[in-house]
Order: sequence, then C-alpha cells, then structure tokens
Amino acid sequence: MSEIVNLSPSLRSLKPKVSPLVPPPPPRQVPSSSRRLKFLSFPGKISLATGRIRAIDAEEKLQEVDDDDSPVSVELGPISSESHFDEVMEEAQKLGESVVIVWMAAWCRKCIYLRPKLEKLAAEFYPRLRFYHVDVNAVPYRLVSRAGVTKMPTIQLWRDDQKQAEVIGGHKAHFVVNEVREMIENDSIT
Repeated sequence: MSEIVNLSPSLRSLKPKVSPLVPPPPPRQVPSSSRRLKFLSFPGKISLATGRIRAIDAEEKLQEVDDDDSPVSVELGPISSESHFDEVMEEAQKLGESVVIVWMAAWCRKCIYLRPKLEKLAAEFYPRLRFYHVDVNAVPYRLVSRAGVTKMPTIQLWRDDQKQAEVIGGHKAHFVVNEVREMIENDSIT
C-alpha cells in the first residue's frame, strides 16, 4: 500500500523559481589568467594555490602578484594523548622552536568558527612555527589541567616545555586571530 504525502509548495521543487519580472544574473566570466591557477592539496598537511596570479590595484591597473608557492592554510596537527603532547614538546625543544596549541572541543561553536582562521594564520608562520589542536574531550583531564585550560577555545604558546602566553578566544574570531598574531610576534622578539 502506498502512502500519499503532501509537500508544501516550497518543498515540491528543488530548483529555485525564476521570476519573469527579474532577469537572471549574467553568467560569470572567469578571466583566462585565473584559469591557470592551480590548487594543490596534501590531505592532513597543507593547501597551496600556485600559478600566475593577477590583482587590480587601487588605480584599477592590472598588476602581477609574486607567486612564492607558500601555503594558503596549514591544517592544525592533532594531539590525541598526554604522551603525544610530551613528544611534540620534546621535538620542539630539540629544534628550538615554539609551538602553538589550540585547546578546543567538538561542541564549542566558537572553536569551530575559529579553526579555519587559525589554519590561515598557521600558514603565515609556516614552517618556523607549528600549530596543533587538542580536543579536550578526547584527552585525559590530567593534560587539560596541566595546561591550565579552563575555557574554550584557548590558544597557548609553548616553548621549552613551558607555557609562555595564552589567548582565551571568547570574542570575535578576527580579534582572537590578531591577539594570537601579537602573542607570536612578541615571543619572537624575546
């Protein structure tokens, strides 16, 4: 026996209705220079945009932009246990590098919005600075307590197995990213 289901008019069609009074937008023309732009992706690592890039300056003149094959964003490396955290700190100490740890949770809405912005920031400091993330619900509480994390998201700068500075990201993402950038730059000065 078949069942009859009445759908509302908005659900009857997946295609948007076109009004005869409003003409459809013209098809977007892609300049030939941007067709040569290649996007390369290495899963779990880096995303790159390579090729010939052009930009229009303030006087609306076409300018060539240098393409240095630097990453557009760098995925935050996951830390999944206390021993893995210790390995990351030990490796950074051997290399004399600082490490940025982003403490977040899967349920934290601000963490979700902030993550792609921090991945772009990580690209700015790649390869001299490594960015990692820790899901506080996936690691032992002992590690979260050891780091002194009380709010999500918390972004910390670590050097020589010691926390140097932190930013608690309870406000707008662009403010948090600017504070993290300042935190990193202040660390490189000292």
